[in-house]
Amino acid sequence: MSIVKIIIAGPRGRMGSEAVKLVTNTEQFELVAVLDHKFDGMMLSDIEGFQSISSVPVYTDIVKCLETIEADVLIDLTTPEVGMYHAKTALEYNVRPVVGTTGFSKGNLDELQQICEEKKLGCIIAPNFAIGAVLMMKFSQMAAKYFNDVEIIEMHHDQKLDAPSGTAVKTAEMISAVRAAKRQGHPNEKETLPGARGAEFDGMHVHSVRLPGLVAHQQVLFGSDGQTLTIRHDSYNRSSFMSGVKVAVESVMKNPSFVYGLENILE
Repeated sequence: MSIVKIIIAGPRGRMGSEAVKLVTNTEQFELVAVLDHKFDGMMLSDIEGFQSISSVPVYTDIVKCLETIEADVLIDLTTPEVGMYHAKTALEYNVRPVVGTTGFSKGNLDELQQICEEKKLGCIIAPNFAIGAVLMMKFSQMAAKYFNDVEIIEMHHDQKLDAPSGTAVKTAEMISAVRAAKRQGHPNEKETLPGARGAEFDGMHVHSVRLPGLVAHQQVLFGSDGQTLTIRHDSYNRSSFMSGVKVAVESVMKNPSFVYGLENILE
């Protein structure tokens, strides 16, 4: 069994700290460094909460990190801007990015895909790493072949920066690929409060809820004559995303191509 050497960007974040646990507790994974915006030159064990993890250096500069550390995979769980820079830089150094940051533009995705094709190297961008959330999206796409009217409601904690979520956008894209275009609601419908009907994607409506106490939740509502269908997924803590991160790391080592969405690597 070959060992996968991994760098984690954002180890002190809520997702990043879970990724550190995943990597250090997985036999075939080895945490070789972390990227953080502070603590350059220190060891991860010097930081509160990571005292049990030895021999893992902290870097603030990804270039310096990649020039010093031999790695196979970069797990990035930061922000879209930082994640894009990290992914491009990792590919330049022949390190495979696994990125769980949402908010990438189509231009960003196209650019990364082009680099992967040129380098013949794998990269996975996943709007959601929860296996249940990916199945929710796949089931919704299946249902959309039979239900033409659909609304998406995504609910997240109040510190989330992008709205709608990457998962909601990805769900709408997947549904749109099989659903006949239709503008929903009454043709003379009027919002008495702007935004009341949410965002619109190919005639579907997408609603974003932000409240403290939430983590990551989404329901897709389908309606037809005399019936409705609701497909829902809930993540109650961030450990729910780690099974997908593990699958992504294992997959990116085998697949030398660009992948957007965990659903594309699930068997």
